[in-house]
Amino acid sequence: MSFPYLDETKELNEIIRKEAGGDFIQLSNGVTHYQLGGDENGDTVVLVHGFSVPSFIYDPTFEFLSKQGFHVLRYDLFGRGFSDRPNLKYDIHLFVKQLKELLDGLNFKKINLVGLSMGGPITAKFVAKYPEYVSKHILIDPAGAKPIQFSTLLRVVKIPMVGELLLGLFGSGSMVKSVADDLFTPELVEQFQSKYAIQMQYHGFKRAILSTMRNNMLDSFLEVYEQIGKLHKPTLLFWGKQDVTVPFEHSKLILKAIPHTEFHAIENCGHIPHYEKPHEVNPILLEFLQRKHE
Repeated sequence: MSFPYLDETKELNEIIRKEAGGDFIQLSNGVTHYQLGGDENGDTVVLVHGFSVPSFIYDPTFEFLSKQGFHVLRYDLFGRGFSDRPNLKYDIHLFVKQLKELLDGLNFKKINLVGLSMGGPITAKFVAKYPEYVSKHILIDPAGAKPIQFSTLLRVVKIPMVGELLLGLFGSGSMVKSVADDLFTPELVEQFQSKYAIQMQYHGFKRAILSTMRNNMLDSFLEVYEQIGKLHKPTLLFWGKQDVTVPFEHSKLILKAIPHTEFHAIENCGHIPHYEKPHEVNPILLEFLQRKHE
């Protein structure tokens, strides 16, 4: 029996999903919400989001690359946004399997892959397991260089039943407030939080978040980054200098693991530079994607 979170008052259904926009596909572990944009004959770019903020976090990137003639795919990880919240173990294997089945379901065989935050380990593991699918790899403030340092409260949340109780009593407000830490620019916070909170009313969100924390998704994946470093895929790395979610100094470990990486530090910027400073990030991203790599 699932813990009765009182603020999860709705079930995801066809009516809600129709209003959400985008498309939906049935995969082996549940329905995945996705959106396609741009030119279907253009090079494919796949955008993988992070720990708890769903695919709207790629709004500026999705719109820009679509207008530039790329075929762009973004989607909600299981447990987030308008994708299903299956009662499963939310670990790296679930998320990599979801991505692989989604690509196969859409018949995408060669892609450029973008991973943000927790999407970093997901995309890195995918590159390591299915290198033939990926032409270029872009990382944005990726998690996994070393374990994310939790507060005492969040460490306690990982304890069975204690976590359910604390998340039920205090989780919604604290989670909405915490996403503000991703941004260095205060003017963007209110709208960002409003978009984020929509997903929290649907059953299974908090269970998915807890399972993700308890199944090591915010631990170290440095060995995976080292593994893909040996593949020599063209790799681009962005990092906000003022990131307090995944600190900027973690970039040194990623660069050591993937030494051929092209690196861009973004000044006066937090955890999501593509969202906060698209006028700086987008031209760099475009040039990298258009460049001929040997």
